[in-house]
Amino acid sequence: MSTQRLRDEDYHDYSSTDVSPEESPSEGLSNFSSASYQRFGERNSTTLPQTLIHLLKGNIGTGLLGLPLAVKNAGILLGPLSLLVISMVAVHCMSVLVKCAHHFCRRLNKPYLDYGETVMCGLEASPSAWLRNHSHWGRHIVDFFLIITQLGFCCVYFVFLADNFKQVIEAANGTTNNCHHNETVVLTPTMDSRLYMLSFLPFLVLLVFIRNLRALTIFSLLANVSMLASLVMIYQFIVQRIPDPSQLPLVASWKTYPLFFGTAIFSFESIGMVLPLENKMKEPQKFPLLLFLGMGIVTALYISLGTLGYLQFGANVQGSLTLNLPNCWLYQSVKLLYSMGIFFTYALQFYVPAEIIIPFFVSRVPDHCHLLVDLFVRTMLVGLTCVLAVLIPRLDLVISLVGSVSSSALALIIPPLLEITTYCAEGMNPVVIAKDVLISVLGCMGFVVGTYQALYELIQPSHAPISLNATHASV
Repeated sequence: MSTQRLRDEDYHDYSSTDVSPEESPSEGLSNFSSASYQRFGERNSTTLPQTLIHLLKGNIGTGLLGLPLAVKNAGILLGPLSLLVISMVAVHCMSVLVKCAHHFCRRLNKPYLDYGETVMCGLEASPSAWLRNHSHWGRHIVDFFLIITQLGFCCVYFVFLADNFKQVIEAANGTTNNCHHNETVVLTPTMDSRLYMLSFLPFLVLLVFIRNLRALTIFSLLANVSMLASLVMIYQFIVQRIPDPSQLPLVASWKTYPLFFGTAIFSFESIGMVLPLENKMKEPQKFPLLLFLGMGIVTALYISLGTLGYLQFGANVQGSLTLNLPNCWLYQSVKLLYSMGIFFTYALQFYVPAEIIIPFFVSRVPDHCHLLVDLFVRTMLVGLTCVLAVLIPRLDLVISLVGSVSSSALALIIPPLLEITTYCAEGMNPVVIAKDVLISVLGCMGFVVGTYQALYELIQPSHAPISLNATHASV
């Protein structure tokens, strides 16, 4: 899901290895030769299968379950094709980021550069004096979008938990053990979904009070097992007795396509984890092959789940595929299992913005107040994600908005521009420059149009969110 998951295990994090305090990064660029650069891979390194598992589990979350609705917003033909294209572009941008990081690692003689450091070095290598003088903003921009992305994930988790628990509780009286025939379910009205979000607030606050990420390892394991089991059951259901797809549009309205873009790019959320994964490998030279293999599997998973989910539920597909599952205890347990995984994943997604924001406040108070301020800021951040979720209680729009605003910047806009600033002083093929400009322009268009459409739907929804009072099992 993001870089913090990689730190669940005991290993040396080389991201803290810097040039000496007396040197600025720009000085390091000129003082170190590329021949002195040496990769680390001897101790506490991951094997190829372990790295592949990290890459796969980093792309499985709430965005995956929202892809059937994304395909609906694009069309049964255009949706899968667009997912394939976005996947190819996203993987290319990941490989560009790794290539640029390697370039500066050789010049700096550093074993590792994170995303923000790589962008900062890229600006320092630019022929533009203004960009060189403001290179530190590169890291700040990446940190900003990382904060927005990760806190956006946390907002999505609040909405996801509220929607799924609300549906399970309201349908509890009509839930049976029989999943093999259609049954109309009369929901028992309970409290508003916003109140469910507020009810989760104190438990999530207590969860993020666990400040040591290694202590969250057991929760990460529980999340992975529960989400994997849920996915198996979801696939088992959606592949059976698929209705006639002839009534589904091949290409949907252009007005809903920006919502597709936001949800799709939200799902490809692993751009921030590629550098830690590559650095942690025992055989990092094999990472490019592993990246294409892993993301190929992820793409097949995305396209198949998105397409099959839309084929199975058609126009009734909801913001999360779990909300369409039959009203029997087997599939109700799937909702609860996946929700449990999302609940524990909240703390892991929260880790990145906490590590960026909390030190800023803690460094400004006396030592004896550090713990109090730390816990206070954590509480405020969780409260902020809850408030934002309450203000935007529609799961599909939250996912699309977060994807359009932040994920598009990190995954599509910044990496191509980074390649230009990194290599333009050394001479670049005009075709490569045109390719990078095209990707960034398309990313910016998705950023603007996707954000506008998501906000427009929030203010003046073209259709009310789907609310099913009957669950159909077509098994």
